[in-house]
Amino acid sequence: MNKYIIPLYISLLLSITGFQAMAQTNSWVRINLLGYQTFNSKVAVWCSKEQTAITGFTIIEVASNKTVFTGKAGKPFGAYGPFTQTYRLNFSAFKKPGRYVIKAGTATSPEFNIGADVYKGAADFCLRYMRQQRSGFNPFLKDSCHTHDGYTLYGPMPDSTHIDVSGGWHDASDYLQYVTTSANATWHLLAAYRDFPHAFTDEHQENGLPGKNGRADVLDEARWGLNWLLKMHPRKDWLFNQIADDRDHHGMRLPKEDSFYGRGFERPVYFCTSTPQGFGKNKNRSTGLASTAGKFASAFALGATLFKDTLLKSRALSAWALGVEKPGVCQTAPGRSPYFYEEDNYTDDMELAGASIYNMDPAHEEYLNAAYKYAKGETITPWLGADTARHYQWYPFINLGHNELALQLQGRERYEITGYYKQGIDRVWQKAKQNAFYRGIPFIWCSNNLTTSFATQCFFYRVGLTNDYTYYELEQACFDWLLGCNPWGTSMVYGLPAWGDTPTDPHSAFTHIGHYPIDGGLVDGPVYGNIYKNLIGITLNEPDEYAAFQSDLVVYHDDYGDYSTNEPTMDGTATLIYLLAAKDNDRQEVMTQPTRRLVSASALKNTLSHGAITRGAEVSQKLALVFTGDEYGDGAAYIARLLQQQKVKASFFFTGRFYRNAANKAVIQQLKQQGQYLGPHSDQHLLYCDWTKRDSLLVTKKQFSQDLDNNYAAMQAYGISKKQAPYFLPPFEWYNDTIAAWTKQKGLQLVNFTPGTYSNADYTTPDMKNYRNSASILDSIINYEQQNISGLNGFILLVHVGTQAERTDKFYYQLPRLINYLRQQKYTLTTINELLK
Repeated sequence: MNKYIIPLYISLLLSITGFQAMAQTNSWVRINLLGYQTFNSKVAVWCSKEQTAITGFTIIEVASNKTVFTGKAGKPFGAYGPFTQTYRLNFSAFKKPGRYVIKAGTATSPEFNIGADVYKGAADFCLRYMRQQRSGFNPFLKDSCHTHDGYTLYGPMPDSTHIDVSGGWHDASDYLQYVTTSANATWHLLAAYRDFPHAFTDEHQENGLPGKNGRADVLDEARWGLNWLLKMHPRKDWLFNQIADDRDHHGMRLPKEDSFYGRGFERPVYFCTSTPQGFGKNKNRSTGLASTAGKFASAFALGATLFKDTLLKSRALSAWALGVEKPGVCQTAPGRSPYFYEEDNYTDDMELAGASIYNMDPAHEEYLNAAYKYAKGETITPWLGADTARHYQWYPFINLGHNELALQLQGRERYEITGYYKQGIDRVWQKAKQNAFYRGIPFIWCSNNLTTSFATQCFFYRVGLTNDYTYYELEQACFDWLLGCNPWGTSMVYGLPAWGDTPTDPHSAFTHIGHYPIDGGLVDGPVYGNIYKNLIGITLNEPDEYAAFQSDLVVYHDDYGDYSTNEPTMDGTATLIYLLAAKDNDRQEVMTQPTRRLVSASALKNTLSHGAITRGAEVSQKLALVFTGDEYGDGAAYIARLLQQQKVKASFFFTGRFYRNAANKAVIQQLKQQGQYLGPHSDQHLLYCDWTKRDSLLVTKKQFSQDLDNNYAAMQAYGISKKQAPYFLPPFEWYNDTIAAWTKQKGLQLVNFTPGTYSNADYTTPDMKNYRNSASILDSIINYEQQNISGLNGFILLVHVGTQAERTDKFYYQLPRLINYLRQQKYTLTTINELLK
């Protein structure tokens, strides 16, 4: 909490003038102190210690002191924690950027911002804490520590053998180092850059000191983690699990050369075994290697993909092999105290590893198949919907493998894996919807880490996999909780935002002894009252500034003496960096900005080929998804549902046979109701001209005209006229200049797909020489977009609504991934008539 000493005369003045903030004692408005994005969910929580009711609230612009929005309070949620009454104040409809306060009843919120870029730079800010946690050379202190690590225990070599494992990150305010948390942190940093590269800048060198090196700082930090992990897996048959044990807790001090372990400045390095370990009477319950090996493998595989590093690729495969050979969990080793990371799951780690290795090397589908089998081992992360769990029991708190795997699957299997995410989210929602903070996450140790991970799972489900916004407000509530919309009204991130109430007295030697800030560190977070009361060695050092907001349900302290709620963690901060980057990227508005790509003067016009328009103007980021159909329509219903869910406009060109087929009636009507463009594709799907001699016609003008008229007659049954559907896409997507001229004489315009990708090859079957699988088709689209100066601007991207049964790899199941990519690149998906008008 930001603490201020107010001089006596100011205190008297405030009391005399009845200063509102000082008088406000019984009700409060809790907000996200970092702010709200312009077009996204915006909710505050009003809470009171009195049994009172409110009916509405107002938003006041700070600059003008004018009321700019009035909203209804909604339903009362009743008691929660220290409060007797609570309401959710939803102001998502208010979209004007600016700085504001909310007034509800007698309560006034802190000031907050609304804007498109309110989260910009937050992910980079939290990297400050990661650099500060470095072991070996520490760029914050500009000094080195723990350079003598370490001597081996439990390994195949004699105990006390020296091995160089200096580097990596300290785990929290202690200086232990665990592979399980470090590998998870490394993966999140790598994934953050892979998924949201524009969220990060280059202001530091690889060693963490100020200066540019041509690489984003987040990659420098991930590389630091990878280099240490390589030391902890130095041979294909050796894995080490951790450095040091809780003898580290002998005393709080700044990082240095520790001498707590009886061997000078060396610290113990525990080898990964599949049997229980521990220094002293306390032992863990290890049963295998897979939980640690899987985390090694996934971090190495993603690192190999981004850095093009063959050593990382080799270590990913060797770690995977050890996980397969010795399934089970490899828990951290305790020492004098009974506390350790009690991880009880490993199939999620191996699922992520398999999916990551397949993504690294798609030629080997056995890893994808193995990942799918491992997914069955943990369909839903067990703590979701539960009231409690042991310390780090279900780590890393969500199943990251489900997202990486589902993105590479199709059809039923993809739907199945995505469904696991939905079921887990809904378990939390059933609890969360009962209180105004939408809180359904258990208040166990490191509850903020769970909150961050759960919000990330919601983001994966909503953005990457489904575009289903059912749980969006729950996702945002978790994010808001971390940044001030909680009973204490404080951000859980040190120094974020700079103007808000954030931790200032965390359980950290940097702040307590060195009086250094620990910018960007995410603290452990609130715990159940009964957990707090039963932990060993907790004593508050100062009066509790949040005493009014503590309850039997849950407590949080900004006090050095409370290591249970106020200790920052390295892995929690790394997962938050991913979430902050995702949120910064998660903008739904269409921003007014210069065209993303430079275009030539010719790109201002439509492109024609043999008289047909094959591409719209390349000046803006618009494209048309175009679907054709004749005898096969197996994907039509799926596509229609998807477009409705994603709120996407597209164009459909069907033959007369397709329109007359009674089996297609319902989906055609659905498409028409959605406002999709419905046009002609010939009546009998005729081949107009020779494949090798394009100028040689195979139909007469009369045959062409009568066939096209019959197509429109079939469309008329659905109330679609020529005037409504003036664009015609030829059968087989094959025509010549004569066909284009005949089309024009009928008052219509011939169109065709834009060449350059394999999207139109989605009909091919494995027995064909020109066969293309769906993954290669999607890659061809993305590669074209990235490698061409105009990207997909003005593109007419053609896909078939159905294919023959021999093609089981249906490309239309890749459409969610394609649409998500296009939206991330800021494209507008529109109909053919809107694109070309």
